[in-house]
Order: sequence, then structure tokens, then C-alpha cells
Amino acid sequence: MVWLPNQQIGRVKRTRIWAGAFLCLLFFMLATPKFPSSRESHLFADLRNFFGVPNTLNVLSNFPFLIAGVMGFVLTLQGIFFNISFRGEVWGWALFYAGITGVAFGSAYYHLKPDDDRVMWDTLPMMIAYASLFSSLLAERVDAKIGLSCLIALVSVSFLSMIYARTFNDFRLCMTFQLIPTIAIPVVTFLFPPKYTHSRCWLYATGFYLLAKFEAAADRKIYSKTHYIISGHSLEHLCSAIVPVLLSVMLMYRDTKFQRLGDCKEGVRDK
Repeated sequence: MVWLPNQQIGRVKRTRIWAGAFLCLLFFMLATPKFPSSRESHLFADLRNFFGVPNTLNVLSNFPFLIAGVMGFVLTLQGIFFNISFRGEVWGWALFYAGITGVAFGSAYYHLKPDDDRVMWDTLPMMIAYASLFSSLLAERVDAKIGLSCLIALVSVSFLSMIYARTFNDFRLCMTFQLIPTIAIPVVTFLFPPKYTHSRCWLYATGFYLLAKFEAAADRKIYSKTHYIISGHSLEHLCSAIVPVLLSVMLMYRDTKFQRLGDCKEGVRDK
């Protein structure tokens, strides 16, 4: 008799979350103008060519993504060094690190010859990575089932958003995924209690992500201020790569504070 109302409460909670997300997305699409891709968006400050590699620093600065992504993916699946309690969390974190690894290859490929045809390989892996990251946070803070359903939905929306962008030359939906780390993660962090210790790493990671976006916006200014040593876009890559490193440290050192009733039942089913 107790389990049925809990199920109903869970369904109501999930329905409200999805309804709220849909309304926010609808408002965003109605309130903002179309955001098309342009030739200027592919013109970066640092165009230097070293050792025959076009846009060398913008390409090579993606290497830390590869290291952080591969190591995080392996450690997630290995299940020894990372404190991950349930299968749903494993899927979320594994897909996050797979997305980070994809960023390394996709962004390097794009920066070798930046254009409209290659930009999707730079954008899509990042969208998948941060959709998975937000889903992992929901699984940890709210409910494992909500996190898993959010993972499936957001990854699907990532692909649909890229199809929409390529079809209609409108990157507004893709831009919304840039807001996930900056807005949604701090909101969830403050509204819901942490299940694990070292939860401040979520906010530290958000801070580095914000810093990376400011560096990208100031690409040319940073390039001139550093006497043309390194551009803001290259620094954005390096700063963004700190995010998965911080989160990996969090996963390694965190401990469980408490278990929610739903998590306990899921853990029993997993066993």
C-alpha cells in the first residue's frame, strides 16, 4: 500500500520535470531569434601552422580531452577507483567520458579545417557529454530512474538538435546545451541534498566551464594580450578539459553520505 503512492509520486515528479523543461525550451525558441552558422564563426584568432598542422594550437589543445576521456571511461567501467553506486550512474558517467573522448577527435577534426560541414563533429560530442553529465547529477541528487530517463531523452534530443541545426541552419537548440552546466547544474546542486561527499566539485567544474566560455568569447583579445602566444580559444580547450579531471577526482575520493529509499530498492534489484 505504501509502494503504490510512492510510484505515483515518482511519476508526478517526472511529469512535472519534463513539462517544465518543455515549457522552458518552448519559451527559449519563441523569445530568441534564429541563430544561423556564419563564416565569421569559423574564423579564430590563432591561424598559425606548425609542422604542417593547420591551426596547430587549436588542434593540439584538444589532446587533454583524450587523456581525461579515455582514463575516465576505463575507470568508470572498471568499477574500482570510482565510487559509483548503481548501474544507472555507470551508464551516465561512461557516456559522459565517451563524449569527452569524442570531443578530442571531433574538435581536432573541425579545427583542421573549420567550416559548416565539420562543426557538427565539434558540437555533437560536447552536447552528448554534458547531457550525460546532467543526467548523472539527477541520478545522484533526485532519483536514479529520473536520471536514467533523462539520459535517454537528452541524448536523443542532442541528435535531434543537430539534425534540426543542419536542416534549418539554426543552432538555438544546440546553444541550449551550452546552458546545462552553467545554470541547471548549480540549481540542482543547491535544491537537492548531496548523496556523496566532495559535492563542491560540481560547482568548481561549473566555474571552470564558465571561465572557458569567457575565454572563447575573448579569443582575439586574449591572443593579443598574451603577445600572440596563445589564443582564447586554445585556452578554452585547456580550461574545459579541467572539468572532467575535477569530476574524476570527485569520483575517486567521494564517499556515500546516505542512501535514499529508492536507491536502496534499486541496489537490492541490482544484486
